[in-house]
Amino acid sequence: MIKITMKIFKWLGKFLGIIILLLVLAGLSYRLFSSGPTAPGKLVDVNGTKLHIRAEGEKNELPTLILESGAGGDTEMFHWIAENLKNEVRIIRYDREGKGFSEETEENITPEFYAKQLHQLLEKNGEKPPYILVGHSMGGPYNRIFRDLYPNEVKGMIFLDASHPEQWKRLAQKELYDKNKASFLKGVSFLGDIGLTGLYSQISSFKPKEDDLPEDCQKRNRELTAHSGKVYRRFLKEMAINDTILYRAGQSRDLDSLPVLVFTATEQYREAQKKKYRKEGIDPEKQVQIWFEMQKELKELSSNSEQFIMESNHGSIITKKENADKISKKILLMAEEIK
Repeated sequence: MIKITMKIFKWLGKFLGIIILLLVLAGLSYRLFSSGPTAPGKLVDVNGTKLHIRAEGEKNELPTLILESGAGGDTEMFHWIAENLKNEVRIIRYDREGKGFSEETEENITPEFYAKQLHQLLEKNGEKPPYILVGHSMGGPYNRIFRDLYPNEVKGMIFLDASHPEQWKRLAQKELYDKNKASFLKGVSFLGDIGLTGLYSQISSFKPKEDDLPEDCQKRNRELTAHSGKVYRRFLKEMAINDTILYRAGQSRDLDSLPVLVFTATEQYREAQKKKYRKEGIDPEKQVQIWFEMQKELKELSSNSEQFIMESNHGSIITKKENADKISKKILLMAEEIK
């Protein structure tokens, strides 16, 4: 009986080994013969790193809008805002190094690196100030650093449910991604690099809906995410630098009377997160209250500011068209008043 059992296990082991080998070969074939998605913008070389930039609209007497995405965002997130405003103002969307369609830099990353790299990118692309900086989520702190370094070029700032320098100290969530999420990202990035996530995307009919973005935007995001492990590795890199970026943003000077708009989402946690908090003895409503307090503090950075509460979640505040429409009108009004 023992010999028969051992033979069965041995046979199963060989069978599973063959299946795994075939999957790996299929995945590697996908990586080898699949070209991946095409960048919707163009690639501009900045000190040896090709950065993806999408420039729309003609330059006129109004300030140019610079759209800065969050930790997990990309240029697609701003689709509706860009569509709404590109006929009125010059709009720049771009991917920070390693994100989206941008190459990863080999330079040393300092808290001020991204602001300086963006400044070089704008110069290389022929853009000229004045600028209005629009930042979603972690884009807010990145923009605060940019304004601190180039105050004379920035004539207005817009925070879209933006991160606060002290958020990890004051919220129950103490980091961008916890250990379990980080381990998951590492695993998926490996599967992406050997082509298995891409292979799965080809044979699966699962197509997640991304908060009212058009199908072409969603398709590019799915293809980019599935093509390799790059997107997931960039999440991990963002986690590694997150604390230093927030700290540097917190050291930036106040905004004096700079025109500032703060848009705050009402829904910060999905039901699964709320249940998790309650199990840990944390009141999710208290967490939302703390977030609102920090959003008010962003407003108070300037004596010339307004805050708007949006019936949305952290992502749909910009990806849902009706929300983007409301925000776009306020942005255009700011640009016209600054002129």
